[in-house]
Amino acid sequence: MSEVKISAEPRTEFGKGGARRTRRAGLVPAVLYGHGEKPTHIALPAREFAAAIRKGGANQLFAIEVSDGTQVLALPKAIQRDPIKDSFEHIDLLLVRRGEKVTVDVAVRLTGEAAKDTLIVHDHDTLSVTADATKVPDHLEASVEGLQAGTQVTAADVKLPSGVELVADPTLSVASVTAAPTAEQLEATLPEVEEAGEETAEEAEAGEETAETPAAEGEQAEAKTEA
Repeated sequence: MSEVKISAEPRTEFGKGGARRTRRAGLVPAVLYGHGEKPTHIALPAREFAAAIRKGGANQLFAIEVSDGTQVLALPKAIQRDPIKDSFEHIDLLLVRRGEKVTVDVAVRLTGEAAKDTLIVHDHDTLSVTADATKVPDHLEASVEGLQAGTQVTAADVKLPSGVELVADPTLSVASVTAAPTAEQLEATLPEVEEAGEETAEEAEAGEETAETPAAEGEQAEAKTEA
């Protein structure tokens, strides 16, 4: 994966108030740490960072140039997002060096088509691996081509690029192939749905009768008064 150059500014304001002001300025609060060095608080341009993550994935390598002259390489270690706005709230960045091995979680994509009348369940969509910090793959691939129902694809079945080693348990299930429900099985559920619908209708009719009773009694009471 190629590195993305991105500028950064030293961050001197901390706490929730400082973070909000940073985000309002179009920046994302971040911290650089690793190699036994004291954490460095910086702010990254939100739009540029988001574009890089969309293109390169969560393990995108960044060449960060801080305005004070500092230049470092870093990988995102933890990214906090606003679940409603889908914006970045805070980023933890791990300092790395060229040639250094790092352990990361990489996305797994399923390729191919399983046998007819089957369903595929993606049990785990990431796997933990070690790789050169400058050569972390943006994704891994696992084939389900032609697999029959009852088959599993494990971590050991996933293709690993040269220089990438598996850290996850080799027996970990990445995907499971199950039999798709037959038409008869689907039809077997229909009577239950219909019965539930009939009960609901009966309850509705009973509710209408109950609702009409007070009104009828009221009309009788009015008739007696007039008499």
